Amino acid sequence: MNDTTNELLENLPREQRVGQLRNLIETLHIADEVASKGYLITSSELADLMDINASAVTSRGDHWVWRNWVVSRVRREGNQSAIRFC
Repeated sequence: MNDTTNELLENLPREQRVGQLRNLIETLHIADEVASKGYLITSSELADLMDINASAVTSRGDHWVWRNWVVSRVRREGNQSAIRFC
């Protein structure tokens, strides 16, 4: 995050900041469950989880790090990729 983003976040009401933190924790719990259960998800599902465009997921290559996980493209399924977290 840059300084402007930090300033904007700091100026949000506490309830909003806590709500954003709850959403982040929920996202991390979902990612952790996907990883621990060995589930495969699509590149679109990962993009939704990360709150980015699907093209940003597919353009990152076959192996990359997102937070605590190594994200691996396992196979292509049409215009989607099957993704695994480790």
